[in-house]
Amino acid sequence: MIEKMTKVSIVLLNREKTSALLALRKIGLVHLENLEGSNEKLTAFKEYTNNANVAEAILGEVKLSKEDKKAPAPSASNEKVIELCAEVVAKNDRKKQLLEEITADTTELERFAYWGSVSLEDIAYLKERNIQLKMYEIAADKYAQIDEEIQTILVNNDKKTVRFLILNGGEGRPEKLLPEAFEVPLPRLSTAELEKEIKADEAEVSKIESFFIANAKYVQAIKDFKKALEKDIEFETVNAGMEHETAGSENDLAWISGYVPTENLEEFKAACAANQWAVACEDAQLEDTEVPTKLKNNKLVSLIYPLTDFLGTVPGYNEYDISGWFLLFFTIFFGMIFGDGGYGLLVTVVALAMMIKNAIAKKPFSPLLGLVTLLGGATIVWGAVTCTWFGIGPDYLPDWIKNLSIPFISNAYSEFVWVPFWVENGAFGLSKDQNLQIFCFALALIQLSIAHIKAAKRNISNKNVLKAFGDIGSLLQLIGMFWIVLSMVVDSKVFPMLGYIGSVPVGYIEISLIAVGFLLSFVLSNYEGNIVESIMASLKNIISVLLGIVNVFSDIVSYIRLWAVGLAGAAISDTVNTMAGPILGHAILFIFAILLLTFGHGLNMILNVLSVIVHGVRLNTLEFSTHLGVSWSGKKYQPFKE
Repeated sequence: MIEKMTKVSIVLLNREKTSALLALRKIGLVHLENLEGSNEKLTAFKEYTNNANVAEAILGEVKLSKEDKKAPAPSASNEKVIELCAEVVAKNDRKKQLLEEITADTTELERFAYWGSVSLEDIAYLKERNIQLKMYEIAADKYAQIDEEIQTILVNNDKKTVRFLILNGGEGRPEKLLPEAFEVPLPRLSTAELEKEIKADEAEVSKIESFFIANAKYVQAIKDFKKALEKDIEFETVNAGMEHETAGSENDLAWISGYVPTENLEEFKAACAANQWAVACEDAQLEDTEVPTKLKNNKLVSLIYPLTDFLGTVPGYNEYDISGWFLLFFTIFFGMIFGDGGYGLLVTVVALAMMIKNAIAKKPFSPLLGLVTLLGGATIVWGAVTCTWFGIGPDYLPDWIKNLSIPFISNAYSEFVWVPFWVENGAFGLSKDQNLQIFCFALALIQLSIAHIKAAKRNISNKNVLKAFGDIGSLLQLIGMFWIVLSMVVDSKVFPMLGYIGSVPVGYIEISLIAVGFLLSFVLSNYEGNIVESIMASLKNIISVLLGIVNVFSDIVSYIRLWAVGLAGAAISDTVNTMAGPILGHAILFIFAILLLTFGHGLNMILNVLSVIVHGVRLNTLEFSTHLGVSWSGKKYQPFKE
């Protein structure tokens, strides 16, 4: 559930601001409102952080020797780390500058590669004695056409280009010179000087890289410094951003606001009284977007937190906590997408082994390992009921494993078809894949129905019963559309869109449900005390309202991804086994076959993890959340604490 929050405002003496913030941080209960401030210390802290980030990135790329990797990371004082990071940044900037100079000089040398050595001193010496030289290039077939009055000296030529000097041609371009002739600008330095400069720059770059190698051992010290600095920046930001009186009196007041969990309010008040602070409290308003969200659930439901923290998904303070439903359906989705009981067994064994190792080392329980164990167990169950174990064909599995499966969806009963009771004389049946599709759509109906039931329940508790009927209308549309999906996607003969099942007019019932549901939703979904205003709100968004019916259909169909992705994973497993099978019987190639199986199934497991993140998470955070009205607009409760 989402814990109730109370907004608090604290008033204290401005001269005691720093000591008061230290005490407030020690209390560790207040989630402060956003503050913006600046001072010299904060500016310095931010500079230290920037330098530390750059230094960590640079030194972290250095490949350490085996001895350095085994050696314990040396500690360093804050002053040494600050100095080291600043030096790394300066040397890195210098390295960039040197590399740019080397590139420019190398390009310049390449420009004169066919000219040989070019000395600016010699050219200047000749010019002082009225011997002026200019460098030109021209196409090989044009050189003979140069006017004889122009004195030229041939330097060299190849099949395409002739390089030559013009002697005493004046400052400008000779008038009779062919337009095809291209004057070669003199280099910035003599080519010999450029070569010396490149060598000097390369030597300096080498020294800088040696410095980086020598100090790469301090990466961990830099990380520790950064972590400590985050709290200093947070503290100084609050200190600089607190509002206060500016009269200049020793009795000037300062104040700050934030949010405290209501269940901790009395504890907080007692702490304020002990510190002689004035405090004002009021219930946090639902419409206040600054109210943080603090979730409180039992240990089982809390297993989903590592995933939601990784995704950064936090419900708004006025939204729903769907942690329990998220965990339940995500577990089901994970089992279906991973699909293979063998994979689930591997995941579970590894997770349990790590949990046992942590228990022996007396480390606290890891919710992530608990979540992985639960997901692995779900995969084992799904693999058992579908008879899917490392992609091995059912013919090669023992009977007791096949007997664990459910015939309707089991790979061990490929010939089995389910004939619904309303189909006369067994005229039509459904295959295993069709049964799995029905299961996916049934999951969609259940999960999305829960969303609308929860929404209706909240509206009833808020004494907005008529708006709850709008949610019921959406639920009716969902139920009616479920049958249409079965008819269009699974089998129209078994699930007739229009027609009767016995004497029951199923087709007319489904159309009626959609029509009645749409009417209720159109009239009452925006109800806030006035039906006319609710209808007008729907009319203003008539296109979105009409598309809503299509969205219901697409949202249900979207759950077929569970079957499709699981089917793709099974196909990859089967392909890997097919490739490795023929060579398993050869002693020489046995090791290669094992490597192929390990790589193939390992890659498939990685792809399955990515599929779970993309598809399993999406169904919870998009389809389910959209029907429930959860936009994940919340801010996580992060108290100001040590």
